[in-house]
Amino acid sequence: MARWSRSSRSRYSDYGFPRYVPVSERKQEAASKIKKLTAKGEELSPVEIPGRAIAKTFWGKAWCDNIESYHDYENRLPRGRSYVRSGAVIDLKIFKGKITAQVMGSELYEINITIQELEKDKWEKLKRDCAGKISSLIDLIKGKLSKEIIEVLCRKPNGMFPAPKEIKMICNCPDWADLCKHLAAVLYGVGARLDAQPELFFLLRGVDQNELLSAGVADTLVDAATPAAIADDELNNIFGIELDTLDDEIIPPPVPVPVKRKPGRPKKLSAATPEPSATPVKRKPGRPRKTENASSPPTKKSAKKTTKQK
Repeated sequence: MARWSRSSRSRYSDYGFPRYVPVSERKQEAASKIKKLTAKGEELSPVEIPGRAIAKTFWGKAWCDNIESYHDYENRLPRGRSYVRSGAVIDLKIFKGKITAQVMGSELYEINITIQELEKDKWEKLKRDCAGKISSLIDLIKGKLSKEIIEVLCRKPNGMFPAPKEIKMICNCPDWADLCKHLAAVLYGVGARLDAQPELFFLLRGVDQNELLSAGVADTLVDAATPAAIADDELNNIFGIELDTLDDEIIPPPVPVPVKRKPGRPKKLSAATPEPSATPVKRKPGRPRKTENASSPPTKKSAKKTTKQK
C-alpha cells in the first residue's frame, strides 16, 4: 500500500483522489498563492467576480450563452461557475487563438486552451452582412448593436463564437473528463474578462474588429466630403444675383487701370536710391582753346612769321 505524506493526505482522499475543498478554504489558498507568485515576479491576471452575475455586458454574456448552449459541456458547467465565483482562477490571459490560465483546486493546475481562428469565408460573409450597419467602433466594442447585427454575430454555425469542435482544452488535473471543473471555470472566466476587455474576443478569433466598420466608414467619409446641395433660389437670396444669366457667360478678369500722378515736384530720392548721372557743363562762346597738337596744320599768322624769319 502506497504511503502518503502529510501534505499529500491533506490534498487527497484515502482512495488517492483529490479531496473536496470548501469554498472558503479555496479562497484562502488562492489568495495565498497569488501573493507568493507575485512576490516571485510573476504577472498574474486573476478573474474577479464582484457579484453573482459572471458577465454583464453583451460580449461577456454572449460568450457564456454560447458555452452553455452546447450539451457537451452542461454536466460540468455548474462546478465551473462555483470555482470562478470563488476566485479560483488566479491567472487568465488571452492571446490570438489561445487561452492560458492557472486554477486553484486541491492544488494549482495549469490550463491551456486553443481556439481555432475564425475561417476566412465566414469572416468575409460577416463583414458583408454588417457593412454600413454599425455606427462606430465604440458601439461595436460596447455591444450597443441592433437586434439584426446581434443575430448576425451570434448565429450558428456561421457566427463569431466558436463551436465545441473548434475548442481544444488541456488541464493537468487528474480528472479524466474532457471538460473538468477547472476548464469550465476558465471558460466562464473568459466571459468575465470580456466584460472589461471586449476587444480581446476579436484577438482570440484572429480578426480585426475595424474591418466590420470599413465599408460603412468609407461611405460616411464620402458623404462628409460631398458639399451639400444649395438651391438656386437660396443662392439668389444670399448673393442678390440671377444664376441663369451666369450659366453660359464667362466673365473675364478685370483689366488693371494705370494710376495717373499729379504734376509737381520730383520725388525725393532716398539714401538708398542711386544719384543721377552728372549733366555736362555748358561753356560761354569765345575763342577756341589752344591746342599743342603737332599734327594739326599751321595757321596763317604762324605761316607769315616763318616767312619773315627766312
